[in-house]
Amino acid sequence: MNFRPCIDIHNGKVKQIVGGSLMDVGNQAKENFVSDMDAADYATLYRERYLSGGHVILLNPVGSEYYEADLQQAMSALKAYPQGLQVGGGVTADNAQQFLEAGASHVIVTSYVFSEGEIHFGRLEKLCKAVGREHLVLDVSCRPKDDAYYIVTNRWQKFTNQPLDEKLLQELSAYCDEFLVHGVSVEGTGTGIDTELVKLLASHVDLPITYAGGIGKYTDLDLLRQLTGGRMNYTVGSALDLFGGTLEFDKIVTKYNDK
Repeated sequence: MNFRPCIDIHNGKVKQIVGGSLMDVGNQAKENFVSDMDAADYATLYRERYLSGGHVILLNPVGSEYYEADLQQAMSALKAYPQGLQVGGGVTADNAQQFLEAGASHVIVTSYVFSEGEIHFGRLEKLCKAVGREHLVLDVSCRPKDDAYYIVTNRWQKFTNQPLDEKLLQELSAYCDEFLVHGVSVEGTGTGIDTELVKLLASHVDLPITYAGGIGKYTDLDLLRQLTGGRMNYTVGSALDLFGGTLEFDKIVTKYNDK
């Protein structure tokens, strides 16, 4: 079980927000924390602590007045920690290569593949051809609905018609190197992990999975290890002291990171 750090960028600033609160209109979000540090500062810290596989997420959509500021922050992080970070947010087959050339180890994709409520396998195949399966992470972040978990897109604002289950994870495994999964209903709340979602994900162990959402106490990490047998990676956002929370970064790295 390895700690995967994060750098979330919104309106040109490193932030932690409440999951599902992002609004395209007015570029608004409910904020838990706004940092005075730049993305490159966090990337340098992660590099110095040998923490690889962290994700940098551009939260403003392409076309937003803030997207270029987000992009500059992301590029500075990649320069500070080449091959140590993954990048997501508005990634398509047309722009994915620029992030790899800038130093990203992987690109993270959601809405380009999951849109209009469906999975677009043609786009997925185009992405694989553009960057290679080994550089692709699929973000299958989800919300519960009707006794199932459904993948959500567009900054977690829209439900797809696609339930997340073991069969789907197996099918998508042929196209990617890893999965990133936010439990959106608890993301940014610090109220505990989504145990049912974690149990579902734990049944799929063929590829690395990074879980995010609800981690607010060290006991949440103990429970995550118990439910997954230590086979799942995780990230901590608002609860981490780097982002104004109470969980100590140093303790996470030394006690709850197996590498």
